[in-house]
Amino acid sequence: MPLFHIIIRSFILGITVLAISCSPGSKGKQIITASVPVTVAVAEQKDVPIQIRTIGNVEAYSTVLVKTRVEGELSRVYFKEGQEVRKGDLLFMIDPRPFKALLTQFEANLARDTAQMKKAEADVRRYEELIKSGVVSKQEYDQYRANFEAFSATVKADEAAVVNARLQLGYCHIRSPINGRIGRLEVNQGNMVKDIDTILVTINQTKPIYVSFYLPEQGLSEVRRYMAQKSLKVEAIVPNDEINPVTGTLTFINNEVNESTGTILLKALFSNEDESLWPRQFVNVILTLKTQPGAVVIPSHAIQVGQEGNYVFVVMPDFTVESRPVVLGNSFNQETVIAKGIQPGEKVVIDGQFQLVHGSKVEIKNNLEPLAQNSSDFQSRKDDNDE
Repeated sequence: MPLFHIIIRSFILGITVLAISCSPGSKGKQIITASVPVTVAVAEQKDVPIQIRTIGNVEAYSTVLVKTRVEGELSRVYFKEGQEVRKGDLLFMIDPRPFKALLTQFEANLARDTAQMKKAEADVRRYEELIKSGVVSKQEYDQYRANFEAFSATVKADEAAVVNARLQLGYCHIRSPINGRIGRLEVNQGNMVKDIDTILVTINQTKPIYVSFYLPEQGLSEVRRYMAQKSLKVEAIVPNDEINPVTGTLTFINNEVNESTGTILLKALFSNEDESLWPRQFVNVILTLKTQPGAVVIPSHAIQVGQEGNYVFVVMPDFTVESRPVVLGNSFNQETVIAKGIQPGEKVVIDGQFQLVHGSKVEIKNNLEPLAQNSSDFQSRKDDNDE
């Protein structure tokens, strides 16, 4: 058989097979209309929090820069770097010997001048009797009176000098003014401290502790309104530790808006007993304003974005899907509030949407469980597939 005839027959056979596969009764139609396996979740109605999410920075409740009030040798350090200290704990000692010697000198001066004052006082009393008898002149009496008053003034000056010397000696023992945690030691033992403005160490009070964050000025009135009604809960989430948020309370709204950024500073207070928050640490912040009752919620994975906006594939009773536009509300914990478009109890597709179009036949491959479980199951399956 000529090669030309073989080519023609092969071409006609291919056309015939293609026509049969595309005919109404062919097996090809079964492939096109085969059910698509999908994972679904049931839309739930429940109370959900209305929240604002942002980034915050941890700040010490109080910070003290420890300095010396006297000059001298730093003779002793009583702590280790990073140690937790209590108010009144001894931190440093400046060599007290020069100050003890100075105090002893002032005390000796006080004793000497006190003795002289007492003698001058006795002379004044004696001359008071003599001047009444006319034995001495008034000029002599006035002289002894002046001596007594001079010694009295000297004694007061000596007493002040003694008090000041005792204060200087007391300043040799530097104690912690707050409860907190010691930072890096700036001046080592044995060094001379000549500048009283030299910082020896920094103490940060971490129990309690602040988290500061900024919000756009447009949300200020809403936050103030809810804050006037009740204490607002603030959660701080340390990166890589999302399952253990720390809970605090909003305590401060700054009295002015930052003109350059259009934001306003807020602070929340946390007890921080376990010191999970650390000064200058960045954290994720969730400010809860109120709770929205009876909201319709679906997993965020179910939401698709098209040319006309957000939509969701809803499984109908005949196991076909309907592409339905939705209006979204707030999102939280991988779930999204549906303000319009979904009713409680409806089934939405959360996995397998890329194979679907409006009217597609589906096969549900998961047991319908509570929404939170479905959402977590989907995430775990997605992670497994990614691996």
